[in-house]
Amino acid sequence: MNLFGMLAVSGSALTAERQRAEVVTSNMANLETTRTPEGGPYRRQLVVFRSRRMPQFPALLAGFGSLASGNMAARGVRVDQVIADARPPILRYQPGHPDADPRGYVSYPAVDPVEETADLLGAVRSYELNASAVQSTKTMIQQSLDLLR
Repeated sequence: MNLFGMLAVSGSALTAERQRAEVVTSNMANLETTRTPEGGPYRRQLVVFRSRRMPQFPALLAGFGSLASGNMAARGVRVDQVIADARPPILRYQPGHPDADPRGYVSYPAVDPVEETADLLGAVRSYELNASAVQSTKTMIQQSLDLLR
């Protein structure tokens, strides 16, 4: 892989991890949201990543793969979709709450602050590592240019 290809891969990962962090912070912000425009409590959102693919022949020309790796070569990552968590809402007995059902239970989002914090730390750490990879690649490019002088 050439150095500029490494920048493209790291750049795509930076974008994906930023979006992951935004989704996690949205989950945290809606921790107590019992009513949404769609009806019912907020549903925790999850980010699904997918590798970006390119056809093998252009990948070979660009230096991204070999014939033994199949007919497609990876070229970074992207957010494929943001999906709602399938976990049911948490019921709390609060008969005076405006969103309580006839039995007095209120449906709260199934968002665990500890789990969201761990997800956010993972996204931040991945972002930092990819930013470091970009910086290292830039340094290698600069050193290559210095050799040509």
